[in-house]
Amino acid sequence: MNFLAHTFLSGSDEELLVGNFIADSVKGRQKDGYPAGIRRGIELHRLIDTYTDSHPIVHQTKERLRPEQGKFAGVTTDMFYDHFLAANFEKYASISLLDFSLYVYQTVESYSHILPERVHYFLPYMVKQNWLHRYAQIAGIQDSLNGLSRRSTFASNMSTATQTLEENYQIYKQDFEQFFPELQNYVKQVVAT
Repeated sequence: MNFLAHTFLSGSDEELLVGNFIADSVKGRQKDGYPAGIRRGIELHRLIDTYTDSHPIVHQTKERLRPEQGKFAGVTTDMFYDHFLAANFEKYASISLLDFSLYVYQTVESYSHILPERVHYFLPYMVKQNWLHRYAQIAGIQDSLNGLSRRSTFASNMSTATQTLEENYQIYKQDFEQFFPELQNYVKQVVAT
């Protein structure tokens, strides 16, 4: 899962959301330097990633993408799944995607004093270009995948992935629709403990 799913799965707990948002920029035991609520969000992010990476439906999506995407099949799957969440946001949330996106940006920015350097670097671009809202369009996913491809130190086909998405849209959408409710249930159980 990518930024949209991670923040959405944080519910209304702001510290959980911020921790979940910054987790990829916090390595190993660095999390111990954060307040308890943020730490919990970082841990939740890691649990979501572990659950997602080991799920058979996600594995199926990655395997479909692997011939073209190679080792980037997982990243591409994350972006596809965020697209399906964004494109169908009203099915999962009681708030519009635009309002939710603005809420995420405002919340994360309000914790600027604790954000990792990497987040300080990309957050202004994310806000200005409204990445979370743009995930609802294939062009928005294409822009994100192009950016990832440019920053990759290895050759990748991420810039061509949306062509595969368009050609097999219903198949990938079905994967997401089967998987995401299971992920939501898993997160509810984890957060409740």
